[in-house]
Amino acid sequence: MATFKVETELHGELNCWRITSDRAELLIAQQGAQILSYQRVGEPPLLWLSDQAIFQQGKSVRAGVPVCWPWFGNLQRNPAAVQGMYLGKQAPAHGLARTRDWKLLGIEEAGSALRIEFELPEAQGDLPDWPHDVELRLTVVMGDALELTLTSRNLGNTPVTISQALHSYFAVSDVRQARVEGVEGLGYIETLADWEQRQEQGALAFTGETDRIYLNTPARLSIVDPHWDRRITLTSSGSRSAVIWNPWTDRARELPDMADDGWQRMLCIETANVWDDVVELKPGASTALKVAIGCEVI
Repeated sequence: MATFKVETELHGELNCWRITSDRAELLIAQQGAQILSYQRVGEPPLLWLSDQAIFQQGKSVRAGVPVCWPWFGNLQRNPAAVQGMYLGKQAPAHGLARTRDWKLLGIEEAGSALRIEFELPEAQGDLPDWPHDVELRLTVVMGDALELTLTSRNLGNTPVTISQALHSYFAVSDVRQARVEGVEGLGYIETLADWEQRQEQGALAFTGETDRIYLNTPARLSIVDPHWDRRITLTSSGSRSAVIWNPWTDRARELPDMADDGWQRMLCIETANVWDDVVELKPGASTALKVAIGCEVI
């Protein structure tokens, strides 16, 4: 039975919880129910926290796992059914959930793991310009792997269509040496080339700015990091798409919350429902977007 310690901390303007066990340490913010960092004892971090992260209310932190909901990315790039859910004029990137305070429902031990559960009460009809009634919860299980489950249940009387993502930032020794396996042969959208549809030939290596939407992804993807002798594994369900992103040199210099060389130490694989993988929730229906993050020695 693992022993867990929970401490409250203030990082900049954000209320956070630091949870430690004899195996790992997790830092999670109330704003966005956003995991900021995760590291197993004696190992490099699994999730990346920017050295120049800004901990400010109303601004998502460049770190860990932001929750993108009820749309992903630029709303205008979403299907019409997702766009039609929002009644405002200025739609923030990646939705409304990641910059709002969530309610901590509980932290409890479950065997050798710890279960942390959050809810966004505003999703039940009180999000600005998004007048729908959805029960939105994020469950984090800290055990042998780090498991995240984002559950949406339509409490209203009309269908609701969403896109969403668990926008995970992974720590790597050097992205130029890392590769992503599991994408071989997949079709993808190359957003940096006028959103062309292409096909991946082998494992993905990084040689420049990368921003791709992979379609019909398998349940398991992995990041091979030969310098750190490890393979980070992502096992997902409730998702048929994944977004892989790295800003590289020029884009990183434009980001105020990333060091100019920060791109070398991270890459994003975002477990997602996007493009033709968006979700329609009929009244009473629910969906669960889930990813388990593990690590193996290679």
